[in-house]
Amino acid sequence: MNKNRSIQLAIEILGGQKKLGEITGTTQPNVWKWLHNKQKVKADYVPLIVKATNGVVKACELRPDLPELFPPE
Repeated sequence: MNKNRSIQLAIEILGGQKKLGEITGTTQPNVWKWLHNKQKVKADYVPLIVKATNGVVKACELRPDLPELFPPE
């Protein structure tokens, strides 16, 4: 199965799916869905993930389908 590389990197940086869920105010099962491309990261969560990873994970990588909100860098 194809994993979302940006989410996988965020999980590695933050120390786990549960921690990423806590930072975004969602649950670990939702993070698992993001990781396995079963669900898209909500646009509201994107800036939280970028900030938590100190910009290592880019907004445009998390939601490339929303270039008007998160333009490519």
